[in-house]
Amino acid sequence: MDNGLVQVTLSTPEGMVTRIQYHGIDNILEYNKEDNRGYWDIIWTSGQRVLDHLKGTSFRVIAKDENQIEISFPSTWNPKINGRPLNVDKRFIMLRGSSGFYTYSIFERLKGWPAMSIDLSRVAFKLQNKLFKYMAISDTRQRIMPTPNDRSTGQPLDYHEAVLLTNPSNQSHKGEVDDKYQYSADIKDSRVHGWISLDKAVGFWVITPSNEFRIGGPLKQELTSHVGPTSLSVFFSNHYAGTVALEFKEGEPWKKMMKETGKWPYNFPLSKDFPRADQRGTVSGRLLVRDKYMKKDLISGSSAYVGLALPGAVRSWQTENKGYQFWTEADANGYFVIKDIRPGSYNLYAWVPGVIGDYRYDVSINVNSGNEIKLGNLVYDPPRIGPTLWEIGFADRTAAEFYVPDPDPDRINNLYIDHPEKFRQYGLWNRYSDLYPDRDLIYTVGKSTYKRDWFFAHVTRKTVNDTYVPTTWTILFDLDYVRSGTHTLHLALASTSYAALQVRINDPLRTRPHFTTMLAGKDNAIARHGIHGLYSLYSVDISSFQLLRGRNAIYLTQSRGGGPFNGLMYDYLRLEGPSKMI
Repeated sequence: MDNGLVQVTLSTPEGMVTRIQYHGIDNILEYNKEDNRGYWDIIWTSGQRVLDHLKGTSFRVIAKDENQIEISFPSTWNPKINGRPLNVDKRFIMLRGSSGFYTYSIFERLKGWPAMSIDLSRVAFKLQNKLFKYMAISDTRQRIMPTPNDRSTGQPLDYHEAVLLTNPSNQSHKGEVDDKYQYSADIKDSRVHGWISLDKAVGFWVITPSNEFRIGGPLKQELTSHVGPTSLSVFFSNHYAGTVALEFKEGEPWKKMMKETGKWPYNFPLSKDFPRADQRGTVSGRLLVRDKYMKKDLISGSSAYVGLALPGAVRSWQTENKGYQFWTEADANGYFVIKDIRPGSYNLYAWVPGVIGDYRYDVSINVNSGNEIKLGNLVYDPPRIGPTLWEIGFADRTAAEFYVPDPDPDRINNLYIDHPEKFRQYGLWNRYSDLYPDRDLIYTVGKSTYKRDWFFAHVTRKTVNDTYVPTTWTILFDLDYVRSGTHTLHLALASTSYAALQVRINDPLRTRPHFTTMLAGKDNAIARHGIHGLYSLYSVDISSFQLLRGRNAIYLTQSRGGGPFNGLMYDYLRLEGPSKMI
């Protein structure tokens, strides 16, 4: 494919991107195996885990004229050849006057075919490491990166993705940790990322014009770019469209690439499965919050995240993996408009910063081609039993407001020194054992502050022989008097990974837990330098007979030991008194 600006060579019939010529460069991509330069792949499971490069078995030109070319590389299920019960059609598009190209894919599984699960689906590009040394993910996350050889000669750490650079070619990287998960980003923030060749004045950018095909909602963390130099677009779904652009201009070039996202939805892909702007719908409304213990009047759902996903239970959109999702952020008064929605049946979901729990509109929303649905005022009644006696944290589905320690001085990534995302430093889970070598965290309401005294992750403690044991955190609080009735402890969790939580009330001998739950989440946010994962909310009833006038204690035990990454992150904790008339 050649439009006079960019030349892209594709292997036939496989559909691998083997060569990209631009700005006098013979090939932007690394000279390795042809199926390891620019490619689609999936990891799928049906009895065993398989990496599949989705190689086409034929190709055809869908359309070609002076303004556009679109090429298809299909492969149909053949158990004797590829094993996966899935038809795949990879498409590549080039437009006149564009310094890049587009790619999308259609995954089709027919009724009656064998069961399978797709663990991962992505587009990947391996760039020439001699050309591309500067990586940019956002305004504040960009730097000159180490090389693949620096990693191969470094010291492996707790998992193979993390390497301590011991003898890098650029000595300024010596003693740093490099780990691809340190460069992950929330889906809502991952629209443009890539690499710059300062010598050639060329940038390579992966642009995601829409996140509708991605599962997990706007807060799900995914990989972006990392040492290779590699750029990824990671997703799980049945249809995707994205852009690869090659351009470099002085002054924040990734911002200029963001203009591409304003062109969505595209009108040029030729698949019948790709709805255009006039075939999509719009849903609008206003979200209000009713919590009379906060304010007698209705409260605007300021900056609420509002989205459409397949019908399901509250928070089902976090793990739903077969449909499309459409999210937006409400304005300061709670008004929202969700645009460019594919026709279908959805539930509307939302959450509001500063308010615990989740909203779900109980009526299914049927979006048809070209229609506009106005929902009017929607009222969310968050979990609330009685007045707040005390609270720890801020309800925003993350642990970012809590104490994030400085990293081990021998395990630093210089990008995250004095950075808002300090939590991305390597090995912070082990800093708990350094700060609390002999006893666990004790938090005193009215004296402690969560920004200083509440560790960001409830993890295990490392002891002799590198064993990891359960930990118990204590919340101390005073009550001048105890009102008769049921008190409620709300536990909003920002992440859970191979953890089990037990809650005891005024039980220092740990004779029996008042509340216990196995947190089966496996979001790996602790190991992968996240500050949130799968959100969950638990409400624990506490009888007034269990409370004392004067000093009280709540014991939170993460009872599953065995490894450094077993743990959870709290979002927000609140103790409420019994209900009363207001």
